[in-house]
Amino acid sequence: MKPRMSMITLGVDDMQRAIDFYQKGLGFPREGEGLDVAFFPLNGTWLGLYDRKALAADAQIEANGSGFNGFTIAHNVGSEKEVEEVMVQAINAGAVLMKKPQRAFWGGYSGYFKDPDGHLWEVAHNPFIAIGPQD
Repeated sequence: MKPRMSMITLGVDDMQRAIDFYQKGLGFPREGEGLDVAFFPLNGTWLGLYDRKALAADAQIEANGSGFNGFTIAHNVGSEKEVEEVMVQAINAGAVLMKKPQRAFWGGYSGYFKDPDGHLWEVAHNPFIAIGPQD
C-alpha cells in the first residue's frame, strides 16, 4: 500500500494575507509559489489554502457560512512555554485571541485563536502523547 497523507484545506478570503499569516507570521514552511493555492507541509499532514468561494463551489455548498463551523484545528507543541510562544506569534501576525493559554480540564495546557479568516485554532501541549515521528 502506498503511504497516505492528510491535508487540511482552509477557504480564505484574501490569499496573500493568509499566506503572509501562515508563512511569515507563524513561520510555516511553504511548498511552491503563486497565489492560486498555497501548501504548507507540516509534521504528519499538510495545510492548504484556497479561495473560499472557489472551495465552496468545488464542494457544491454556499460560501457564506458564519459562526462556529463545528471544528477546530489543533497545533500541538512540545511544552507549555511553546504554547505561549506560538500564541504570541499568532497574535502578532494578526490572529485574534479567543482563549488565553491555560491548564485544560484534560491535564494539558492550551489556548485558542482565530486566524484572519476566522478559522479557530487550538495551540496545545499534551503531556500524555508524543508529537512528531515515532522511531
